[in-house]
This record gives sequence, structure tokens and C-alpha cells, in this order.
Amino acid sequence: MRMGKPFFSLQTIMTLLVCGVVALSLAVTDILISQEVADNTQKNLANKAKNIARIVAHSPLVIEALNGQRADTEIQPFANEIRQITSVEFVVVMDMKGTRKSHPDINKVEQPFVGGDEGEALKGQEYFSYAKGTLGMSLRAFTPIVTSTGKQVGAVAVGILLNDVNQAVAQSRQIIYISIGFGLLVGVIGALFLARKIKKVMFGLEPREIAKMLEERSAMLESVREGILAIDNDSRITLSNAAALRLFNRAGILGDLVGKKITDCVPNTRMLHVLETGNAELDQELDLFGITLVTNVIPLCVNGKSVGAIATFRDKTEIKQMAEELTGVLLYAEALRSQAHEFMNKLHVILGMVHMKYYDQLSTYISRIAHQHQSEIGFITRHIKDPVLAGFILGKMSYAREVGAELVLFEECFLPEPADPEVIHEIVTVFGNLVDNALEAVVDCPFKRIEVNFSYDEGVLSIEVRDTGPGINDELKSQIFSKGYSTKGPNRGLGLYLVKHSLEKLNGKIEILSEEGQGTQFKVSLPYKSKDEME
Repeated sequence: MRMGKPFFSLQTIMTLLVCGVVALSLAVTDILISQEVADNTQKNLANKAKNIARIVAHSPLVIEALNGQRADTEIQPFANEIRQITSVEFVVVMDMKGTRKSHPDINKVEQPFVGGDEGEALKGQEYFSYAKGTLGMSLRAFTPIVTSTGKQVGAVAVGILLNDVNQAVAQSRQIIYISIGFGLLVGVIGALFLARKIKKVMFGLEPREIAKMLEERSAMLESVREGILAIDNDSRITLSNAAALRLFNRAGILGDLVGKKITDCVPNTRMLHVLETGNAELDQELDLFGITLVTNVIPLCVNGKSVGAIATFRDKTEIKQMAEELTGVLLYAEALRSQAHEFMNKLHVILGMVHMKYYDQLSTYISRIAHQHQSEIGFITRHIKDPVLAGFILGKMSYAREVGAELVLFEECFLPEPADPEVIHEIVTVFGNLVDNALEAVVDCPFKRIEVNFSYDEGVLSIEVRDTGPGINDELKSQIFSKGYSTKGPNRGLGLYLVKHSLEKLNGKIEILSEEGQGTQFKVSLPYKSKDEME
């Protein structure tokens, strides 16, 4: 399913999300804390007013003046001094009739207290009150004035204007707002840093791009025929594709492999060695409970650090089959090329004789070529009943003439049509490589002759290829079937190796008869079922 392009990038979404969370958290904090701060501020101001009122109420000067022991005019300057020192709005001392004995406005002294909330104070109660007086709405603290004998002679009211209270609360909240703003700024910076960090870790990819890459990677892993296995630094399997699971199931290892230790699944794996050394191991053979695999193991590195290892592997039987099929095709192609080259040379001779008008000689030459060709074709089709192998032998005969050698089939040779046509492919591989090996052996010899014989008897096919080359010593006889071994230079040594493997597949065997200076003879015998016998 094709995914549409989102309106915002991952970095923008993360920044908005983090900023939103931080803003919401700070807003909730403001709601919870600012009210608490406001309440505490009001409470502190009320306690301040109450403490001032108690100090004035316990002042000997005030008690004596209200008790008639000194002039009550001394109360006004004392109350104003307390007011100025404590920075409150007013300190009002009143007698038991509610008449003011002090006030910030001298003109209001000896006038009744305004507000209507002083009654409980004149009855001996201490409390707080909000009321509107001559100076406006205020927070008031009332305290009764009592003599040492317990007689109440008046009350004290200390007030703080409500505007001043609100201003103090606003100042307290301002600190919170500054903190919230700073926290929001830090949150934005942190969100931007986090978003960029995550973007860097994700190699600058958006989630939709990562999802697309994951889908493509999964599709590729499941589509390849090679098994793929990856492990981390703890040697635990982190990835396995369908081909790997099929091979492991054939080996008797069932279930999901991801999360398991690699040694629990493949005891003799080389992945741990690659993990330790950091060196790749290519084209190595591995026995997996009876199945031979060809593996390639390479270390996985990210930013120069090893993070694991990955192995690709395939059943060696499949690779061998592909190699043999490719070799057979090459042999067919080479035989056809040689045959075409031979006939091209003959056409050039015919063209030259036409230009020189040697018509009599031309007729003889064409008759001889036609007779030779028909003779070869007739002999081979009579003795080699499989058309594929017959055509291949004709091509090899043409190639031998091209390189100056002679390829001869015995008069008594015979190969019946096989019951299983697939076996001819293996026989072509065996015969073609033996003939090529023989042609290379006689290339520097004065007498270049290769003799070939096919014989069939009671379910056994025998193939003989004999050359007039220099022969093979006993030391080389034990090595010539090894992969890559050759006396002809590098990148050689596959022909006889493929012969050996084809014969192993057919349950056949090969024998070498050779002496130095006497040529070489290869004798092959293998099970072979004729189509006529099956009928």
C-alpha cells in the first residue's frame, strides 16, 4: 500500500509533542502551585497584621491610656510610628465604644470605627476580617486590649489594603510565571535537540521511508534463493530468511531461529570466528547435519564498530549442479563453434576455387567433403543412438581437425539410446572434458591422435579415451582430479574435477593407464540403462 506524504516531518511532530507536554505540565503546575502561593501570601500578610495588632494591644502605653492612667492623645503618635515601621495601611486603636483613638488621618480620630466588623473584637474575640473602611477594602486583624487584671478596655485593628494584598500575590505569581517561561524555553530547546538527535540516529529518514525500506528489505531477503543468517555481538540470531529456514528444516532444525544462540543451531559455524577476528571468510564448506553448504561470512560494522556478522549459504549440491550445467553448455557451444569454423574454412576454399575457375577440381573437392561428412555422420548415427551426444561428438571431431589433431572412433563402438535422457548431460561432461584434456596433451606432439570407444554390455557403459601425448607420471595421477590442480597455469584444473564429480553422481568409476612417453588412456565405467531394454 502506498503511503501518502504526511503534513509534518518527524522532527516537527516531536518538537510540537514535547513542547505541548512541557506546556501542559507547566500549566498544571501553575494551577496547583500559584493558588497555594496566593493562599500562603494572604495568610502571611494576615499573620503579619495579627502580630502587629498583638504588639500594640500589649503595649503598656495603649493599655494605660485606655484605662485612664495617662492621656489618650499619646496613642496616636505611637500607633502612627508602628504603622510606619511595619508598612501596614493603618493601626487603629479604639475604646469599648468603638471610638477611634488613632488613625492615619488625624481628622478621623475620636470618630466611630467604620466597617461594622469590630463588634466581636469588643467582646474579647481575636479574628480576621475583610471590610470596607474609610481607606477602602482591606484585610483587617482584630485583637482585644486587656489590662493585667483581665479587664478589656478596647481593641486594636491593623489593616492592609486589599490592593496591597493582591499586589503581593501578583508578585509571588510573577516568580512562578518566570519559572514557567524558563521551563518552556528549556523544553523547546530540549525538544529540538532530541528531535535532531533521533533524526541523526535514523540517518535522516522519516518513519514512512523507514517502513518502505523495511518492506523492500524483507521482500528482497525472502526472494533470494540463498539462505541468509545474521547474528549480533552476543552470537544470537537476529535475522533469517525463508531460504535459511528451508535448509535448516531439511537438516532437522525446526522452529523460529531468531533469538537463539547460533551455536545451538550450527555447532561448527565459523560465524563466531569472524565475529572475533573481523575477517571475512568466503566460499567455505560447512556440514549442517549431513547437508553440505557453501558459505560466505562477513563481519557487520556500523561507524567502524563491529555489531555482528552475516552469513549467506546455499546447498552445495545445487551449486554443483549449476556448475555442471554451465560446463555442459560451454562444451556444446565450443563444439558448435569448432564445427562452424571448419565449414567456414571449407567455404573459403570453395570460393577461391570458383574465382580461379578450377571447376573440375572443385567438383572433386566438394564430392570428397560431402562423402567424408556423410561418412562421419552415418557412422556416428549408426553407433551413437543419442542425437545430443552424436552431435557433440561431431563437433569435437571438427574441433580436433581445427587444432591439427585426429579424433577417431573405434569401429565396434556403440551407445544405445538411454532410458533416462538426463544421464546424457553427465556423459557429455565426462566425455567432453576427457577429450579436451587429451587434445591439450597432444598439442606439442608430432603425432596427434585421440582414439575414443563406447561399449555397452549388460547395463554397464564403458568409455575409453586414449591419446598419444607424453603420458602422466605416478605422482600426478593422484592429484589431477583435485579441484584447481593443473600443470598448465593458473585458473585451470576444473575439467577432470568435474569428471570426477559427474561420475560420483552416476555411481561410476575411472581408471588411468599411462606411462611417460607412451600416452594416456582413461577408462570409465558407469551404470547405464538402455531404452530398448526398458521396453
